[in-house]
Amino acid sequence: MSMETQSTTDSEQSEMDIEILRVDYTHEPHRQSLLRLLSEYANDPAIGSPGLSKRAQQRVATELAQRPNAVSLFAMINHPDHRSEAIGLANCFEVFSTFAAAPVLNVHDVMVSAPHRGKGVGSMLMQAITDLANERNCCKVTLEVYRGNRPARSLYSKNGFAGTELNSELGETLFLSKRLIGDE
Repeated sequence: MSMETQSTTDSEQSEMDIEILRVDYTHEPHRQSLLRLLSEYANDPAIGSPGLSKRAQQRVATELAQRPNAVSLFAMINHPDHRSEAIGLANCFEVFSTFAAAPVLNVHDVMVSAPHRGKGVGSMLMQAITDLANERNCCKVTLEVYRGNRPARSLYSKNGFAGTELNSELGETLFLSKRLIGDE
């Protein structure tokens, strides 16, 4: 997947050179950045998670590499000294819509590292996700978000996401889960 370099401006930095690229789960620097960003995300109070378990920390990159339906994207900032740093992450999984007989891209995680929030990085990730879904001929992109996570809901709304209500008599679609033994 080829992603073009995009730039955004901000009052603190006159220009950030941001590149969206696909994570290589077998490349050690990518594995380390994936774990660092996912750990930051899991510890964010907006998520309400106890953080990543030791088991998840040890296995997440390896497990993702074994799933052909998994794809992750980094938002990389390219510093003037030619260093690159992962500052955003999106983890997605391709599933299938039986009603449309077409693939669906489900966004499982989207995060931007705290010092880089509010600078357009999240929108760049969301556009890259949409581009990826289009490349894969997906019929839609799905995600779930906590009702009280206003910054995330605002980002998703600005990028064209809305609640799903196929039948007004039944109301909006709810996202439910059931914890299983061994789920940490």
